[in-house]
Amino acid sequence: MRLVDLMRYTLLALRRQRFRSVMLLIAVGLGVGAVIVLTALGEGARRYVLGEFAFLGKDTVIMFPGRKETTGGMPPVTGSSARAITLEEVEVLGRTVPGVSSLAPMVIGNGPVSFEARGRESMVVGTTAAFFTIRQLQIAQGSALPDLDLGEGQQVAVIGQKLKTELFDNRRAIGQWVRLRDYRFRVIGVLAGSGDSFGADLSEAIFVPVASAQSVFNIHGMFRVMFKVRDNYRVEEVKAGIAQRMQELHEGEQDVTVVSPDAMLSTFDDILRALTLGVAGIAGISLVVAGILVMNVTLMSVKQRTAEIGLLKAIGAPAAQVRTLFLTEAALLAFAGALLGMALGSMLVALGRELYPSIPFATPGWAIWAALGLAVGTALVFAWLPAQQAARLEPVDALGRR
Repeated sequence: MRLVDLMRYTLLALRRQRFRSVMLLIAVGLGVGAVIVLTALGEGARRYVLGEFAFLGKDTVIMFPGRKETTGGMPPVTGSSARAITLEEVEVLGRTVPGVSSLAPMVIGNGPVSFEARGRESMVVGTTAAFFTIRQLQIAQGSALPDLDLGEGQQVAVIGQKLKTELFDNRRAIGQWVRLRDYRFRVIGVLAGSGDSFGADLSEAIFVPVASAQSVFNIHGMFRVMFKVRDNYRVEEVKAGIAQRMQELHEGEQDVTVVSPDAMLSTFDDILRALTLGVAGIAGISLVVAGILVMNVTLMSVKQRTAEIGLLKAIGAPAAQVRTLFLTEAALLAFAGALLGMALGSMLVALGRELYPSIPFATPGWAIWAALGLAVGTALVFAWLPAQQAARLEPVDALGRR
């Protein structure tokens, strides 16, 4: 039988069983669509997290209070540990560790920020001038924090764009005094853009000198410390130098974690890739279920078309040709259902990008081909048994069944 005749005969058979064909299309389409959407979610999460770390660059080192081995999993996010990282220790690190070009200790908190009758709860970041360079933040108006000694506090602040709008509308913010808890700060700069960072919108934050933030929150220890590595120095050597110096300062106790963005990127990348594969496997189960449905429908089709099979056998159609007819029907339905699922899944992914533009939802190429191959493959595997059963029917027996 020629390919054209095979396709024509298959389409005719599918049109005679419209309802079953539509149900199979929907079943396969839903399975493929689930693979497309779930892998896009996993890939979007992976790209988002990697993008959040990428801004730091490869020449940055971050020190956390607390040890990763003792806290379990990721370093602690609260900045608390048995022994805090002090400004005095940070100053020692800046002077004595080779390869450190600049550093930015951080104190993080929340507090009410107000101007005249307007106020709102904002994130407060106590840091240094180096933070804006390391974090690659741009200043839209005014200037960044001044370059002060770490222990020196001043009543100056940089505010985010959204906070500026909330407090000042279209009025000029530079030079105005805002109240943060019981302290007053003069605005010297306005941050450009949104400055999103791990889900925190820095455009709603206020930045003050680190020593001033310690006074505002009455705390002693640092939340994080960021280091910029000099050119021609290896990041791993600087990490080791920081860890060794902190151990000496803490009387031989290793109670800090020093990481680089590359190491964090690698860890997150491995975890999120595994999660993406996991959700793809879960979605793939629906394609296996669709394959079982294909088998059941094909079995029913064989039962109801025994006379047709007998007629084909009577006019000389070999068993292989009968088997091919049923397998072609299953493959064609699976392929069409897969295309339908891809179209619907791609539409949902595009909708997700519109609703959440900050998350780069995208279906990996391997997931598309894997979904297509799994859809057609499971259909052929599960349709083989009923197709084989049809091929083994004897013409006399088949024609005798009505």
